[in-house]
Amino acid sequence: MKVVVLCSGGMDSVTALYWAAETHSVGAVVSFDYGSKHNAREIPFAAEHAARFGLRHEVIRLDFMNRLFASDLLKSGGEIPEGHYEAASMQRTVVPFRNAIMLSIACGFAESMGAEGLVIAAHGGDHAIYPDCREDFMRAMGDAMRAGTYAEVQLLRPFIAMTKGSIAAEGARRGVDFARTWSCYKGGGIHCGKCGTCVERREAFAQAGLKDPTVYASNDPLPAKPLVEPKLTEGTKRPA
Repeated sequence: MKVVVLCSGGMDSVTALYWAAETHSVGAVVSFDYGSKHNAREIPFAAEHAARFGLRHEVIRLDFMNRLFASDLLKSGGEIPEGHYEAASMQRTVVPFRNAIMLSIACGFAESMGAEGLVIAAHGGDHAIYPDCREDFMRAMGDAMRAGTYAEVQLLRPFIAMTKGSIAAEGARRGVDFARTWSCYKGGGIHCGKCGTCVERREAFAQAGLKDPTVYASNDPLPAKPLVEPKLTEGTKRPA
């Protein structure tokens, strides 16, 4: 199947690119520059891995998100929270309906270039915080994509039931150089080691039994995983 791969330049999406390159015919790799604090750190890695396979790489700018949407992940938002990836505070990094917007654009691009599939690296660890990464959303979006395109474009989500540790192991088997990926939401010179995505990255390598090639500003002990599923609280609700 000819596919388009969504690749931010992070661990999961780069692994998804390597998976797609082995199992499908990749027509293009797409990254979105939507004004996140770490876009400038991620996207060059997406370009690097696309080039490794000799693939077309498109960067699509979504400037309006940074101007109009409320999220601490964006340059226009507040400080990136620290702590466990599944902590309620990480809800502040949700960019409202981000995946729906990106998938809609990428689906139109995929059909325009004659692709029948779109690959996204949403995974099991995303589900606690991000509603547009959950399988019920992905299933509904996949149905909409098929119904709304002559090509009946399929939404492929190979990691939807996997943990990030399993994805790290999968990437290692496929030869991914994880030193050439980016996770930290703060987007500084090196990974901070304390924000939710850094914590999740560190946990993933430990769970997979892999050496972590990442340089962190902090290697403090990892915070404990919350005992209960996070719920939206007054402190994390968005302004009206």
